[in-house]
Amino acid sequence: MKKSALALIIVSFLLSSFSYAQNKKITTALPTSKVNVFLGTSGDHGQMSPAASSPFNMMSISPQTYPHIHAGYEFLAKEFLGFTHTRIEGVGCLGSGGNILVKPILNKKIDTELLKKTEKASPGSYAVTFANGIEAKMQVQHNFGIHEYQFSQGQAGLYIDLSYAFVDRFVAEEHEILGNTISGWVETKTTCDKGIYRIYYAIEITNSSNIVAIDRHRLLVEGNKGATKLEVRIGFSSVDVAYAKAQIQPVSGSVMAAQTKSEWDKLLSTIIVEGEKERVDLFYSLLYRGLQAPFLISEKDGTYAAIDGSIQNTKDPVYNGWAIWDNYREQLPLLSLIYPQKYSAIIKSIANLYVYGKNNWATQHEPSPTVRTEHAVVVLLDAYKKGYGVDFSRIKDSLIAEGNRLEYNSPDKALESSYDNWALSEIFKITKDVELSQKYRTKAAEYKDYWKKDFADLSKNDIDKMPARGMYQGTVWQYRWLVPYDIKGLKDLCGGEDRFISQLDQFFGYDNYNHANQPDLQVPGLYNASKQPWKSQKLFRELLLDTVVQSYFNDNSKGIDSYIGRIYKNEPQAYVRTMDDDAGTMSSWFVLRSMGLSAANVGDPIYYVTAPIFRKVILQLEDKKTFTIEVTNYNKDCFYIQSAWLNGKKINRNWLSQQEIRDGGQLIIETGSKPNLSWGISDQFISTLDK
Repeated sequence: MKKSALALIIVSFLLSSFSYAQNKKITTALPTSKVNVFLGTSGDHGQMSPAASSPFNMMSISPQTYPHIHAGYEFLAKEFLGFTHTRIEGVGCLGSGGNILVKPILNKKIDTELLKKTEKASPGSYAVTFANGIEAKMQVQHNFGIHEYQFSQGQAGLYIDLSYAFVDRFVAEEHEILGNTISGWVETKTTCDKGIYRIYYAIEITNSSNIVAIDRHRLLVEGNKGATKLEVRIGFSSVDVAYAKAQIQPVSGSVMAAQTKSEWDKLLSTIIVEGEKERVDLFYSLLYRGLQAPFLISEKDGTYAAIDGSIQNTKDPVYNGWAIWDNYREQLPLLSLIYPQKYSAIIKSIANLYVYGKNNWATQHEPSPTVRTEHAVVVLLDAYKKGYGVDFSRIKDSLIAEGNRLEYNSPDKALESSYDNWALSEIFKITKDVELSQKYRTKAAEYKDYWKKDFADLSKNDIDKMPARGMYQGTVWQYRWLVPYDIKGLKDLCGGEDRFISQLDQFFGYDNYNHANQPDLQVPGLYNASKQPWKSQKLFRELLLDTVVQSYFNDNSKGIDSYIGRIYKNEPQAYVRTMDDDAGTMSSWFVLRSMGLSAANVGDPIYYVTAPIFRKVILQLEDKKTFTIEVTNYNKDCFYIQSAWLNGKKINRNWLSQQEIRDGGQLIIETGSKPNLSWGISDQFISTLDK
């Protein structure tokens, strides 16, 4: 770099920093103080809960309200039914979980009315007061939770329903009562009634005088005479009751809350962002949502329950609770970049599914609530190319069997399955199975035939209808771009570069993009693979922060009650209507792009670069390394990239590799209010089958 250019960058950066500091106060508080756990907890605007939770923990204690949404809680609800201990945040089919309902009651009356008076919550803790004087506090560590109840009047008691679950998905349970301890297991159908999970538990109750069976599955706990406090300690395990009992510790609730808060702060502070308070708070609130699942299910000694019902042992942590069909696009790439140690174990757990009988949905012996695992092959390929160890030879036969089960009976499934075929081709190329690699590459290339049949003609009257032609929660317009592994081929199908861009312009210009669901999440970034990458820079800024038009929802077609406003808001009605977070998918979309990064194609270790919404982003990497992204000329109206320097060297490409980021260093981005038409159009990353 020329000295004059470097000097100009430094001066520009210092001036922008000074100007920013004069006008915006940067806080240095720990990330947990910035997390709003009530984000997305009202209506169908995220389907999340304010549960007391710890990272990647299948136990989360949350209020069970009436009415309730998919995660069991509605922010606007006044009446509480009690508290439940499991959920997958923001998934469909009316949610998953809701196990073991505990309700504080007065004078042995099961119908004691719990009307919310005040509530507060933070990562790891939840507290509420009720109109009748009862106060409740919840704290959680890994597979261990504490309920603390305070009673100001009447005889203290608890009602416990061991058969409670969302939308009546309870299957079976067995329990025993020994003194003040209840222990056993409960089985529940998981998401969309696909498969069954079993959880072992142990419950210890302090200050109870008697536990009486109301019926086969419901219990009444009587407090000691004159008792004003009751405490419930509950342990979970996927293995057996003994392990569940071992989770229960003599720690106080306040100490436990501090420990969990520290655990959250450690994970959240892996990324440090500096900018306007509103943006910073929203960032950490959404990053928090991206760290809820999958669930760590193995015990400290490595024992875990596999999905075939067998008990296994390994030295590596084992995870379950998958929503891969959704979060392969966003949450898993985020974890792969920021949390490599945890992600290494997550990848081994995904590969291990193939050993014990992976289904697209759940098996009959799940060790936790779970959802779907389609596109796991894409995730494994992506991990391998990013340097994570994957033993493909161990699961070769299962990979082939999954490839043979792929479906092509609707236009969307044809494209989805072609993506998996491409991943299988790449995997068998890695294992040097040349014949198999070519077989699946040929199958992947057949997407072109399906595309020409269903997606080429934009003159048909059903192209903006949802659903159309048997597709799942998407339109012809939205699914036609789902060829992330062959954008070069997709351009050719569209009629070349210019027609590709004009069709993207038409797609966005007529409000055909639907951020309420996943099928077209990658489309705003496609301009990055064109000669007009500045259009992705503008789109990302609008979708992250500005007013947009959303004409589609998952329950109707275009033109019915369009939404005009911001998509991401730090409030209970956080997202647009019908936009579920889907186990961290939609929150991770925001987190990645707000840092100026987005996966170019899951299966390739490449991230497109756009302008962050922050002045500075610091990734705290392993071995005390950092990767810093700094923005010069930082201004809310300046989001077009004018130039960029990576470790002091000017770059014109608009992408970085995973390795470049993980190696540490500094990326300086100069922004402006007008696009630089020559930046990002040389040395582009454009995925292709022709390699």
